[in-house]
This record gives sequence, structure tokens and C-alpha cells, in this order.
Amino acid sequence: MTTSRFRGEVRAPQFQKGLDWINSDHPIQLQELRGRITILHFWTFCCINCMHALAQLHEIAEAFPLEVTVISVHSPKFPNEKFTDSVRDAVLRYGIDHPVVNDRSMYLWKQYAVRAWPTLIFLDPENRVIGRHEGEISPEGGKLLIQEMVDDFREHQLLEPRRLTFTRQPAPQTLLAFPGKLAVDEAADRLIVSDSSHHRLLECSLTGKIRQVIGNGEAGFQDGKLSEAQFRRPQGVVLHGEILYVADTENHAIRRVDLQRQQVETIAGTGEQYGLIRNAPKSGSALTTALSSPWDLALNGQTLYIAMAGMHLVSALDLTRGEIAPFAGAGPEGIGDGPALEAFFAQPNGLALTSEDLFVADSETSAVRQITLKEPSLVKTLIGSGLFDFGDQDGIGEDVRLQHVQGLCFTNGQLYLSDTYNNRIKHLNPTTRAVQSYAGTGEGGLRDGSLSEAQFNEPGGIAAGQNRLYIADTNNHAIRIVDLMTKLVSTLALHS
Repeated sequence: MTTSRFRGEVRAPQFQKGLDWINSDHPIQLQELRGRITILHFWTFCCINCMHALAQLHEIAEAFPLEVTVISVHSPKFPNEKFTDSVRDAVLRYGIDHPVVNDRSMYLWKQYAVRAWPTLIFLDPENRVIGRHEGEISPEGGKLLIQEMVDDFREHQLLEPRRLTFTRQPAPQTLLAFPGKLAVDEAADRLIVSDSSHHRLLECSLTGKIRQVIGNGEAGFQDGKLSEAQFRRPQGVVLHGEILYVADTENHAIRRVDLQRQQVETIAGTGEQYGLIRNAPKSGSALTTALSSPWDLALNGQTLYIAMAGMHLVSALDLTRGEIAPFAGAGPEGIGDGPALEAFFAQPNGLALTSEDLFVADSETSAVRQITLKEPSLVKTLIGSGLFDFGDQDGIGEDVRLQHVQGLCFTNGQLYLSDTYNNRIKHLNPTTRAVQSYAGTGEGGLRDGSLSEAQFNEPGGIAAGQNRLYIADTNNHAIRIVDLMTKLVSTLALHS
């Protein structure tokens, strides 16, 4: 019999003992996976490309339930990502249903000679390494490749088709599930919350009374009445009177909600991810241009600015003409200043607008960037210096270190920051570039009280009222309020 053309030559390194496993009730050994094709997905939960790969791998695994097993190997970039509890939260937040192992010391990363997030390592049914793929993968192309492997291994009697079941982490039984962003209109007594992992949005009063639920709670992509519409892990929201704009992140779309007419419509994006479509344009008619993980929004007149995390740039949507185009960012991931369309960003996750500037929380570089709105638009870095420069250090300019900042808002001449992986709220003077910790001990937890006693757990979105900050405390499934006058932190009690 001829040798299988996909058979690997090198034995796959074993999972070492003592690792923490999620979505499995026991430490998995490679021999349990013999007779199947195994895909090892090396990832880190901050990385937008890794998030994309999760969705792509889910589609591939669903197509081959008897032949393919996916195991995600979490090899952390940031210190906060080493903790198993943080990884477990990320597994729940992203809805991962396959086993995940916490490679906190990067042992498996080194054993498999991985160089980049995400990386896919393919193992044959005899636990030999077939090959690797760095970066995202086209689901259609991946399925064609796996089908070739299945046919080949079946011909050589190497496959043992069977369905494997794993013990999945229970979802949080809370009113909110990993809220991502929020918007506030104190004059209208209105608070909008992206209830991201429930695939919906809540319209509330400032005292926490839920007035309307936007979306039926099922992950999907559907316009129509509020009770029928579907979203997929929405993030950024911005209010303009009775109109709400939504960054529908995992649908790669921008949605418009008429709160008075109770209708949802799509105004940008096709539902397909930019980057998986060959020769796709970055600009053009908003409804025919593919987007990639829009994460936050800011509205200036008839221009809607979009933090396009998956494309490492900021886009501008002309609401009058229905056209979209890059506003700042050339596309490659990095940090670089200069003319707006030549600058480099790295997974922008948050936006804040003033009359003269657009500020950007540039998460993967733990940076805060400033874009002048006046022509010619220029990009300037206020805080941050590189993809691997991070920490928890107050100071001025180059001395400051943040850890994956995800949200910001502007009030009283200050930018307030959700320094997400440091579990703190900080403020930045955009003129002097001075940063000071404001609220939170730095330890993940849920505690109200004074600024120095309060605890947060990966706070994401942040919005400002006249004398208050409203915070989406993501891993606590809570909305927190910081009173700027009394200097006290409280938890908003949401209720029907």
C-alpha cells in the first residue's frame, strides 16, 4: 500500500503535566486523539486575528464532527493573560466549545516552535505533525484541505471516525454577560449597554430600569423589529437623539436602531469579514463593502468614525451618502505617526471625540493615539511605544505603561481610560501627556467604595456624564459608576 501523502514525519510533543484545562474534565493526552485529525490552535485572547480564527475553526470543525478535533493552546502575550481564571472568562466570552489548555509558561509554544498568533498545527491520526499555518484561515479553503486529508487517511485506513464530547464551561447565569461598551445621555435619562455575550443591547434609565431589549438574544444577523433583530457580540454604541448606532462586531457590520420606531437596520457591512474575500475594496458603498470587527464608534455630525479592530485602522462612514472609507491607518499592525492614511495602528478598540480631535485606544500597543480632525489629518502617539511595550506605570509620555487599554472618554479636559488588563481606570491629560491611576487597586475583583479600594475585572467601555463615569466592567458582568464629585464607586443594579 502506498504511503499517505499527508502522513507527518515528526511525533507531536506531548502536553506536559500540570497544565490547566478548560472545557475538559481531565487533562487530555494526545493518544486519546489517535484516529482523528487534530488542529492545535495557538492563540492569545487579546488578539483580534485569534478571535477570527476561533470562528473559522468552529466552522471547519462543525463540517467534520467525526474526524476533526480542535484544541486551543492559550500562550499569553500580556501578564494578565497568564491567569487561568482570565482565560476561562475569555473562553466563555467568545463561546468556545472545544478544549482549551493554558500554556501559561509558553512551554508548548516553544516545543512546537510557534512564532506568531494565531498559528495552526495540524496533526495526523497517528499524532504526527503534518504542517503549520500562520494567521487566519479561510473556512472554505480549510474545509477543502481537510476533506483531502480525510479522503487520504480513510484510504489508508488511518481514520477512526467517532464523535468526541467534552465538558463545556457553564455560561454565567447573570442578567448581563460580558458587557463590552456603553453610551449615556443624561439629559434623556438613557443608558445603552452592549450585552455582548447575550447578543443584544439594553436601553435603561440611569437608575438601572430596563426599558427596552434590542435583539432577541440569539446570535445572528437580522434586521427588523427590536424583538426580532439579531446581533452577534455587539460592542461600540453611540446615541444621537432617538437613533442608536451599533458596532455589530462579529457580524462585521454597523447597525442603526430607531428607538422610537423600534426598528433595526444595517447601514454598513455585508456580514462577511474583510480579509477572507479576495481583492475586496476598503472603501465604497457602505452596504457592499466588507468590514472586519468594528469595535467602537464616535459620531461627528454626519460622519460616523469606526474603530476597525480587524483591519488596524479607523474608518469613516458618511451617513448622508452611505459611503465608507479609511480615515486613518494604512493597514499593517504596528505603531507609527504621521499623515493619517500613512499611520500604523494595532487593533483600535476605543474612540473618544472632541471638537478638534479623535482619540483612539490602540489596544495591542497599549497606546493612546490622537488624530487631528482638521485637514491635513495627522496621527500623534500620546502614550505607548510598541507591540511588546506594556506594564502598569503612571508618569508622563514615554515613561507611561498601560496594559491593553480598551476604552476611553473625554470630560473636563481629561481623557479617562479603561486600562483593561491592569483592572484600573486612569486619566490622561492630552496636553501634558501625564497619566495617573484614578480608580481600582489593580487586582481583579468586584468591590465598591472609595477610588483606592474599588476593584474591577477587565473593564472595557467607559462613558462620561456630567459628574459621573459609567463603566462596562466586562468580566464582572456589571455596570459600575464612578462619582467624580464624591470619589466613590458603585455598582448599578439593573432591574425590570
